[in-house]
Amino acid sequence: MNIFVAKLNYSTEEDTILGIFEEFGAVDSVKIIFDRETQRSKGFGFVEMPNDDEARAAIQALNDSEIDGRQVVIKEARPREDRGGGGGFNRR
Repeated sequence: MNIFVAKLNYSTEEDTILGIFEEFGAVDSVKIIFDRETQRSKGFGFVEMPNDDEARAAIQALNDSEIDGRQVVIKEARPREDRGGGGGFNRR
């Protein structure tokens, strides 16, 4: 299951997140998202856990908990919605 982790402290590292989630079971990957230009954390990331029951237990226990001094939001990640179009204008 892919898990969305939001409101992270900008200094939180992937190893910190890995250690916290491993308390609930196996973790396939941890990815904190960084701004391409500034190389600064965007304050959110994703954790992939292979066992859905362990992932749900982690979500339940960790949502609204504190990591590195910030109260985080943790929930099941949802696929991006197709927002249609590619921008620009419509010619009629």
